[in-house]
Amino acid sequence: MRLSRGLELDAAEYIFSGSKGRSTKHMERLTALVYSEGMSRSMIIAIAFAGATAMLLATPMVAIADTGLPLPRFASLRADKVHLRTGPGMRYPVDWIFVQRNMPVEIVAEFENWRKVGDWQGTEGWVHRSMLSGKRTAVIKDGIQPLRRGPASNAMLVARVMEKVVASILECESDWCRVEVAKKRGWMRRTHIWGVYRNEQLN
Repeated sequence: MRLSRGLELDAAEYIFSGSKGRSTKHMERLTALVYSEGMSRSMIIAIAFAGATAMLLATPMVAIADTGLPLPRFASLRADKVHLRTGPGMRYPVDWIFVQRNMPVEIVAEFENWRKVGDWQGTEGWVHRSMLSGKRTAVIKDGIQPLRRGPASNAMLVARVMEKVVASILECESDWCRVEVAKKRGWMRRTHIWGVYRNEQLN
């Protein structure tokens, strides 16, 4: 069993996007072309099936879990000590232990009352849903980052926040997120935190 070092300081829709599918008129022209060249019925069916499959794969789809919530999605740890298991159940061995409350995790799969999660360093495993909270938090990444009074690079500096610190997310818009760290509030670039998706809007 491995023990997570935790973080050094205290301080859910997924869209499979693709190009737009071919139009019905295009498929009709394709079918007409096939017939005109006298191809066999089996070849016509095969081509039509391939075309329909391509259209389906090109159509944007949203991954939805049995709970009705999107996958993947972000959550945070509810407790100071959370066991990460190799599978969805108590019979599976503990492979890792998270040791910091409010640390953000990404839920990537669900099975009954169990959630497969991953942290910002790539560690993955299964935890019981009771160990997770919907509170949105983030980890500061890529070194010391500036916390600013407003969502602009030239806004007044509020503080400098060290890497691995956990912050509460208050809202996100465009390229910036408003966060709270050690009772200080300010704006930080979205690219400087882990715990929110690139185009996700929070308020």
